[in-house]
Amino acid sequence: MDKHSDQKRAVQYLYPPIEPFDQRMIAVGQGHKVYVEQCGNPEGVPVVVLHGGPGGGCSPAMRRYFDPDVYRVILFDQRGCGRSRPHASVKDNTTWHLVDDIELIRTKLGIDGWLVFGGSWGATLALIYAQSHPERVRHLILRGVFLMTRAELDWFYGGGAGKFWPETWERFVSLVPEDERDDLIGAYHRRLFSGDLSLEIRFGRAWSAWENALASVHSNGVSGEGPGEYARAFARLENHYFMHGGFLETDEQILENMGRISHIPGVIVQGRYDMICPPTSAWRLASEWPGAELKLIRNAGHALSEPGISLELVRVMDQIAQAEA
Repeated sequence: MDKHSDQKRAVQYLYPPIEPFDQRMIAVGQGHKVYVEQCGNPEGVPVVVLHGGPGGGCSPAMRRYFDPDVYRVILFDQRGCGRSRPHASVKDNTTWHLVDDIELIRTKLGIDGWLVFGGSWGATLALIYAQSHPERVRHLILRGVFLMTRAELDWFYGGGAGKFWPETWERFVSLVPEDERDDLIGAYHRRLFSGDLSLEIRFGRAWSAWENALASVHSNGVSGEGPGEYARAFARLENHYFMHGGFLETDEQILENMGRISHIPGVIVQGRYDMICPPTSAWRLASEWPGAELKLIRNAGHALSEPGISLELVRVMDQIAQAEA
């Protein structure tokens, strides 16, 4: 089946767009307010969707993986991004603040336990949340696993992925003086937090373009230039988290704590040719998680919208829906 047939089939397989039945801003503390929406069946199986980045924000497309007659779908924009406020702020914005925010949203919505669905950074956050509150998680559905380790950051920002995309890598590093290129996360950090808005937008766009260009297995190495405000927020938040190692105590904290959630069932959907989060992390995670099923998707990269990944995620959620019925 060719690429275009795959894409057409994936779109047809997704559920039709559904509108939220509830939208609100929730004050979560430290001056932050997060945007939260609910869609689907108000009496259905609750599932919280954790977006990527950090800093990506949720989108209407994320609603389409869930049968609206079965699921009560909760999406929210994490601190500092999307419709949450203050925009692009990294003050009081750490992994542990986000874990607390998820719990606050759960209690505000009167939910005892839920499914947790997350991809990329959303998978990282899903795992950390589950390890912090295992009694609240009924099932984990993860895509494009990222474990927030130094090896993963070195792969993507230290030249590993650049060996496959040298021309795209050159565009990313060329903005930084040669004597700073041994630490690109740090070099970009200095410019993303310079206080010069035009400089922050310029480097935000470059940071975001490097990641977006490698998201799909069908990429030509070039990504469109998104809105400057979005790119700046995305880049600042992602860079902030990466500078601090995700605010974890140890480099392998997630794997070290898998015993806390070994009883929770899970599914890992991973693109075989994921250039952003290579499959080795998903493999290592599955090896430490007796309750998980690893699904490696051929001819797929990192993006949620990859046809094979979309198809598999809808199948997984439909299977869980049948089990929950």
